[in-house]
Amino acid sequence: MTRDSTANGLPRATAGETLAVMGDVYVPNIAKGVIIRRPKVVGVAEKLGLDERAIRRLQTLNEKYGPGPLMLNMPEGKPMALILDPDHANRVLNETPEPFATAEWAKRKALEHFEPDMALVSHGPERAERRRFNEEVLQSECPVHGLGARFVQVVEQEANELLTQVERHSDKLDWDMFEATWNRVVRRVVLGDTARDDHALTEMLEKLRSAANWAFFHPGHDRVKDEFLERVRTYLKRGEEGSLAGEVARVSTNDTTQPEHQFPQYLFAFDPAGMATFRALALLAAHPNQAERAQAEIAENAGKPAPELDFLRACLLESLRLWPTTPMVLRQITEATEWENGTMPAETSILILAPYFHRDDRHLDEADRFNPDLWLEPDAAGDWPLIPFSGGTGICPGRRVVLTVTSHMLARLLQGRELQLNPPTRLLSSKPMPPLLNNYDLEFKVGSRQ
Repeated sequence: MTRDSTANGLPRATAGETLAVMGDVYVPNIAKGVIIRRPKVVGVAEKLGLDERAIRRLQTLNEKYGPGPLMLNMPEGKPMALILDPDHANRVLNETPEPFATAEWAKRKALEHFEPDMALVSHGPERAERRRFNEEVLQSECPVHGLGARFVQVVEQEANELLTQVERHSDKLDWDMFEATWNRVVRRVVLGDTARDDHALTEMLEKLRSAANWAFFHPGHDRVKDEFLERVRTYLKRGEEGSLAGEVARVSTNDTTQPEHQFPQYLFAFDPAGMATFRALALLAAHPNQAERAQAEIAENAGKPAPELDFLRACLLESLRLWPTTPMVLRQITEATEWENGTMPAETSILILAPYFHRDDRHLDEADRFNPDLWLEPDAAGDWPLIPFSGGTGICPGRRVVLTVTSHMLARLLQGRELQLNPPTRLLSSKPMPPLLNNYDLEFKVGSRQ
């Protein structure tokens, strides 16, 4: 192993390797949009195979430098490190938030545009209080939220309207149609039925998220942010029964909690969940055997108020493994930490690149195949870091709500129907799954099952 060691013993990338990491990992992900996707750039990234280049880049560094962590050769400023070893990834995730804080500086600068006091970018007592609030509202430890049956009802109502629209459009389903429906579902689940048609709320959040893509390079939209947060407060005060907003009255709060800064994250997080749902539809359309299993589960659970739909959940998780919607998991260490190879200085920003672990064909036998059974077999992946919702003590508190809503959207769109990708060659089960799937140009032909 070749090593250019730092003074503290950790391996250090050369200037050229650091530039290559920036060019192959950071720049493409930032260009695609970290906070809100830029569809045209996503399309270009898919065609150029940029995600595969990022994975291969880290594999090459891992083979040269060993487990790391690998310090990047940055100019004066914030130190940065790459995590290349699964045990190290698990350590970072399991020792969140001390010493591995979720409030990484670039993430803070981005999310300050619309949720400056959100738990994810808070630390210390503030984070603890806000995390507690989110876990209680979202019922993080419950397989199905207490409002699960209501959320399923919302999904079914909106999906039925979408399917009627599909019939009017010659049985065609594309992203724009799906996204409009998905946004209505999200607003109703998070804020209540009166928010169903509040397109202005979604547009304001999209504008703020677009500014957040630029982090500290964008001055922000203070007026829009104030108006957006005030609108969120109005829904929280209304507290409609059957929505997450209605749960706030049942959860204790104080001056630190800032509920109106937590709820934008719920709206924000459901956006990539919609992307994962549409990609899961594509996976099932391209894998007839798995589609049959999905249909069998749907039929078996028909009439139940909020079944867990384990197989469809596994399909969603597999969609997120193949194409993570949060590819860069960031942490910042609060104090110097000891590793096998040396000491990492305090304030180092740490990157765990999810696709590197999710698609590491050196260790995962079916890294590039659609394999939902990976999520159905206990300990199938062992301690390997598969992190569709992050992981460890900083895991997404809304993951179970998301899986309920997404799996039932899949179920309703698939029930009694056969979806075919247009063109059918867009995704083929006989070939490895592509390193990126552009959800924005997916289109389906929807027909009845024979």
